[in-house]
Amino acid sequence: MPSAVEERPDRNLPDARWVDTDSALSEITAELCDVAAFGVDTEFHREKTYYPQLALVQLSWGDERVLVDPLAVDLAPFAAALVGPATVVMHAASQDLEVLYRSCEVLPRDLFDTQLAAGFVGHSLPALSSLVDRFYGVHLPKGDRLTDWLRRPLAEDQRTYAASDVEFLLGLQEKLTAALNDRGRLQWALDECEALRLKGHVIRKPEDAWLRIKEARSLKGEVAAVARAVAAWRERRAAELDQPIRFVLSDLAIVGVAQRRPKTAADLGRIRGVDERHAKGKVGEAVLAAVAEGLQQEPPKATGPSHELDRKLRPAVALVAAWVSQLSRDLEIETSMVATRSDIEALLAGDANARLTRGWRADLVGERIRRLVEGEAALAFDGHGNLLLEDRVKPV
Repeated sequence: MPSAVEERPDRNLPDARWVDTDSALSEITAELCDVAAFGVDTEFHREKTYYPQLALVQLSWGDERVLVDPLAVDLAPFAAALVGPATVVMHAASQDLEVLYRSCEVLPRDLFDTQLAAGFVGHSLPALSSLVDRFYGVHLPKGDRLTDWLRRPLAEDQRTYAASDVEFLLGLQEKLTAALNDRGRLQWALDECEALRLKGHVIRKPEDAWLRIKEARSLKGEVAAVARAVAAWRERRAAELDQPIRFVLSDLAIVGVAQRRPKTAADLGRIRGVDERHAKGKVGEAVLAAVAEGLQQEPPKATGPSHELDRKLRPAVALVAAWVSQLSRDLEIETSMVATRSDIEALLAGDANARLTRGWRADLVGERIRRLVEGEAALAFDGHGNLLLEDRVKPV
């Protein structure tokens, strides 16, 4: 069994300590409560479970690189570092935040996501390896997509790959912060990091599970009500068993059950995607009970955007999208960070919750789009294939 703190020799990266005791984790947590920033990454699996299985936590600060084994320690005390004074630096943090919240029951107090930040300074939304290559000219070791991170002991190449994921995070934070300051966009990036942070506490309402089934979103009336009820039962059952939802009942089966609305086990067994284990016994009874429950419920309202775009404004969406795309290129900001087509449609439809009505987006494009559709501005070509938004004098 590896020791609580085990040195990992590596020619290309600083040694990473292996931590597998609660006392060692407590020492590290105390250190992290006294630093300005530290880097975090995680490795996890969710192929065979409903909830993600945390397999490794990688940390970096100063000259320290640490690999924490969550299979051997209670990670809950690490929450003190996450909510401490330090900025937590991560890359493409959405799934890592969900995993950390499940283990520590807190989100980082202050998050800096290097992928989001890079999107504001001309780097699209790059993978970490691409960002490290651009800023440092270093090619990070490639990981195996099918690596079993739950295996112990981890192989040398696994540890090398895991440590490399946090090696450059703090350096990237410094470089990206400087670039953002130079362009006057630091607060924009920090606002986006905060929005991402707040999404880290993932709440999956069973009643909304049916909306994640592509074929079910077009259903209406009692058919949709049954799909909602059966999908909600599947979600709760999967969480109870900690199994992927597809192991409980397939999407195809849920749509088939909703369309046929079976009343008996025999009816259920004739539906495509429903095998014998689903049709008989307690599982079959539970599915039939969900069908009956759905038939008694008020059908769900039509899915789709809460706003309705005036048909007269539909041609404007494509034109505005082209202008936003050009503006994003000119400013070297990832276009999807500025405005998506859905954002534009929501704004034009007068949706009070439209993303373009708030913060830096409102100043950069939201107000200018409003002026455009109200006739106070116009789009014109500049003679070189570029669109210009110009003030327009409205006729008296």
